[in-house]
Amino acid sequence: MNKKERNKATAPTIPELLAPAGNYEKMVTAIHYGADAVYMGGKHYSLRAKAGNFSDEKVVEAVEYAHAHGVKVYVTINILAHNRDFVELDDHLLQLRKAGVDALIISDPGILRRAAICVPEIPIHLSTQANVSNGESAHFWFEQGVSRLNLARELSLSEFKEIRKESSGEFEIFVHGALCISYSGRCMLSNYMTGRDANQGACAHPCRYSYKLLEEKRPGEYFPVEEDERGTYIFNSKDLCLLEGLPELVASGANSLKIEGRMKSIFYVGGVTRIYRAALDYLRDLPVEAWKTPENIILPSLFSEEIAKTGTRGSSLNFFRQVPGSSEMLYDSPRIQMMVEPVAVVRREGNTPLVEVRNVLETGDKIEYMLPGIECECCTLVRMERENGEELNRANPGNLVVLHTEPVLQRVRLNGILRRTKTA
Repeated sequence: MNKKERNKATAPTIPELLAPAGNYEKMVTAIHYGADAVYMGGKHYSLRAKAGNFSDEKVVEAVEYAHAHGVKVYVTINILAHNRDFVELDDHLLQLRKAGVDALIISDPGILRRAAICVPEIPIHLSTQANVSNGESAHFWFEQGVSRLNLARELSLSEFKEIRKESSGEFEIFVHGALCISYSGRCMLSNYMTGRDANQGACAHPCRYSYKLLEEKRPGEYFPVEEDERGTYIFNSKDLCLLEGLPELVASGANSLKIEGRMKSIFYVGGVTRIYRAALDYLRDLPVEAWKTPENIILPSLFSEEIAKTGTRGSSLNFFRQVPGSSEMLYDSPRIQMMVEPVAVVRREGNTPLVEVRNVLETGDKIEYMLPGIECECCTLVRMERENGEELNRANPGNLVVLHTEPVLQRVRLNGILRRTKTA
């Protein structure tokens, strides 16, 4: 931004917040905590084949629920396709049109061509799997009728700004979640080691495995490449977190900010979505003058403290400012031990809510209700009972129980999440 532009700066448009919906419950959770749009996969053609995913009937139900809450639904058809994958593709596309989905997320040119022929009225969003990393590629895909590009995660902020300046189409940027060791996720490691093809949605995540070096003529003799006695996680990258760079990303003209995680828990989906929602709302409320220097906007520390409670592998800015190095890897373990865990999901509202227990819950536990936004309501669990009035001192995962707390919870809403800090 040059001096003249700074003097006439206006507040940027706040981008869409796009959250993962690995199954119906995760979709509901994402919507509860402030997503503007969700993305999901059907039973086929999705790069998260092991997620819960959605049958054709469930897609219809999901679209109805999302649209009733003012939220858009995008469906992934983002595998790298073989001829066999086209046999039932047209029928699937027609079912999605009937369901009323808002866009298709596609990476394969052949699938894109069939979608343009079969369902031309449904917008096409290009998946990050297409590896768009320059302005000429962006022009090419827009010329093919794509309405939005999810750019490669290997781009810096300055590179995105250049591409944004050259193009008038929509751009979607990943801001949070797991990073693949391979370029924009086009990895063959899983296929080679396990026979499960990552590019067909069946990744076994071997980048998270622990490895040791073995010389073939010295069986049983391991060489010291390990960080500790368990081995080394040589491919295991930290998770992406662009919360720190959010003001600059918003100012750069991104249209949609995407959270990775269709395989993650509802605690992750709800926790991350609520924080980015709160951060975007915070930025929306800033005075116009602040946007003259977006690089100087700093989110309150509470945002980073909260996001740290949802992560699994630490956090990395990835390529946002510079090419990442070894400090962006997690060599000594597959994940970081989290000290916060979900304990229940609200199934009926009220000051004494009915909840579905997700981790063992006992009277005397100190728990927090995760409000939409950045705040939590803290309380102590003083009594639990079943719906029939039977009192309990301990509830197990899957139990439906009524909670009595001190102080009384005031702002509990359906589908909200309760959590606690682990004691060990």
